[in-house]
Amino acid sequence: MRRGLTLIELIFVIVIIGILSAVLTPRFDRPTLTQAAHQVVSHIRYTQHLAMVDNKFNSNDAEWYQGRWQIRFKKDLVYSSLPPNKTFNNVWTYYIFSDKSGYTHHPDIAEMARNPQNSNQFLSGGFNNILHVEDERSMKEMRLGDKYGIKDIKFSNGCRGGINHLQFDYLGRPFNNYITTNNPYGVTSATHQRLIRRRCEIDLCIVDDCSTALDNEKVIIAIEAETGYTHIL
Repeated sequence: MRRGLTLIELIFVIVIIGILSAVLTPRFDRPTLTQAAHQVVSHIRYTQHLAMVDNKFNSNDAEWYQGRWQIRFKKDLVYSSLPPNKTFNNVWTYYIFSDKSGYTHHPDIAEMARNPQNSNQFLSGGFNNILHVEDERSMKEMRLGDKYGIKDIKFSNGCRGGINHLQFDYLGRPFNNYITTNNPYGVTSATHQRLIRRRCEIDLCIVDDCSTALDNEKVIIAIEAETGYTHIL
C-alpha cells in the first residue's frame, strides 16, 4: 500500500496548482491599479484625519462648513500664466485642501495640505495656474494618469456621479456634493444627500470609460457611510 506521494509527484502537484492559480486568479496590473488604489486610500484617510483634528466650526460664519478638509479628483489641467504654458489633457490628478478664501472650491497654494513626509511639498498633483505639474512642490505620484496610467475615475452609489470629491467633518463623516446653502446636511437631489448615507464607491480604471471596464481593468475603493471607513473592495 502506498502511504504518500513521491517527491516527483509532489512537485508535479505544486506546478499544477501554480498554473491554475495564475489562470483563475484575476490579474491586476500592479503599478497601475493596486498601487494607485492603496495610495488613494491612504490619502483619503489622511484627509479624514485632518478634518477630525482641525474642526472648522466658526459661530461667526454661517457657511463655515464649506471650509472642511476635502480631497478632490480632476483632469484637464490648464496653465496659462505659469511657464511653460501647457495643457495636460485627460490626465487625472487629485489634491487635498481646506477651502478658506471665499469658499470657491478652487484652492490657492495656501489652502493645500502639506506632505507630512516632506514639508516642502504639497499634497497635490498640480492645479490650474496655482501649482504647476512641473513644480517640484507638487507630487508626481498624485498625477494618477501619468504615474499609474489611470484613464478614468468614477464616483457612484452613495456618491453622486460627476462630483468627484469627498469632504469630512470633525467626526470623520464623509460628505459629497458642493455645499452652497446654509444646510450642510440637506438633500441635493432625489437620491443624494450631502452627508453620505450609503457606501460611496470610487472606480479607478486603466481604460477610457469605467462604465465598460472589465474586472481586471479597474479597482474599486469604498468609503462607508457615517464612519467614512475607506478600503479596497
